[in-house]
Amino acid sequence: MSEQPQRPRYQTTDDMEAGYAGQQPPGGPPPKPRKKRKRIFMWFFLAVQALFLIWIITGLATVHTAPTTSDVANLCGNGQWQGLFTSYKDCVVHGANGLNDAGTIGKGIGLALVIGLWVAVDIILGIGRLVVVFSRRSHS
Repeated sequence: MSEQPQRPRYQTTDDMEAGYAGQQPPGGPPPKPRKKRKRIFMWFFLAVQALFLIWIITGLATVHTAPTTSDVANLCGNGQWQGLFTSYKDCVVHGANGLNDAGTIGKGIGLALVIGLWVAVDIILGIGRLVVVFSRRSHS
């Protein structure tokens, strides 16, 4: 039994066909220098993710759902409380709670729409990336 030399683990199939790493096949052209890979898509994708994350964080931090004094005054002022509540004070307490709940629901709906848009953009970017990668493979 003759011992065969161990080839390095990083050796590619092109290197195996040529013999050992760093050797040229006899009479063959010199290998093309590999282009440095540009990761434009990856950086663009990460920038899009960062923008959506910033949008969600600022949206949640800046939207206030509590009603203002003028909101409560518009709801309960000029006797508008009489059909629904027993007193003006009751209208102020329960009306403010209702306005606060409505604002919280609106905040949740807005968050869901932004997340839905985020998912749709990621799917479109992913499909676009797959199209580009597979078209490059078929041409090479």
